[in-house]
Amino acid sequence: MRVEPLPGAPAATVDTDGERLLAVADYHAGIEAGLRYEGVELQSAAEDRRERLLTCLDRARADRLVVVGDLGHAIGDPFDDERAELAALFDALDVPVTLVKGNHDGSLEPVLADLDADIEVTPGHGTRIGSVGFAHGHTWPAPDVLEADVLCVGHEHPVVRLEDSVGGAQKERAWLRGSLATDPFAEQFDQPVDDAPDIVVFPAFNDRSGGTWVNVDGQEFLAPFLPEGMTDAEAFLLDGTRLGAYQRV
Repeated sequence: MRVEPLPGAPAATVDTDGERLLAVADYHAGIEAGLRYEGVELQSAAEDRRERLLTCLDRARADRLVVVGDLGHAIGDPFDDERAELAALFDALDVPVTLVKGNHDGSLEPVLADLDADIEVTPGHGTRIGSVGFAHGHTWPAPDVLEADVLCVGHEHPVVRLEDSVGGAQKERAWLRGSLATDPFAEQFDQPVDDAPDIVVFPAFNDRSGGTWVNVDGQEFLAPFLPEGMTDAEAFLLDGTRLGAYQRV
């Protein structure tokens, strides 16, 4: 397996192109400032997010960090709190970073350019590192990204609703993993897609960012190619528990 979830964390190790990567999606730095703008007051968890990410990097012994979109939270010009969180994060990082641009990262490049950071920003339609493809998921991955053995996407923030025998329910972040269904992509690009890769949908790293209830009837997915773009997808909890087909959890 080239993409292995880190047990107990919304992060995965990726071995490809002679490197060990740590991949995370939907970090959403500065989310509390965005929520405050909407009238929701929460104490900043910036330090906790940073420490959790640094712990994951240490556990993975990673050579590079790949953020599969939405490193920041503000869709427009970032708030001061978001800029400060990003500055502190990159101050603490000691590995190069690849950011696959997400829908919340549109105004982030000038902010990142002002930091003393080793960071590469790729287009939102994705990139490949060796045999693994990365795309945030808010738009269709490029055809060359689909030529990877595994496609990693974020954006969806998948969560499952779990109920107990007395009717209590709880929400848990989840991984989705299956095979790419080629027909939607062939139709989108008007060309055949050969050798369908596996697809891995990452849980959100930020635990305050909400998510798509993948096992609740009537819940629509966010990505334009999901759920039609994957077959035989199974859900896994962060602790590695295999739940089976996500629709039947």
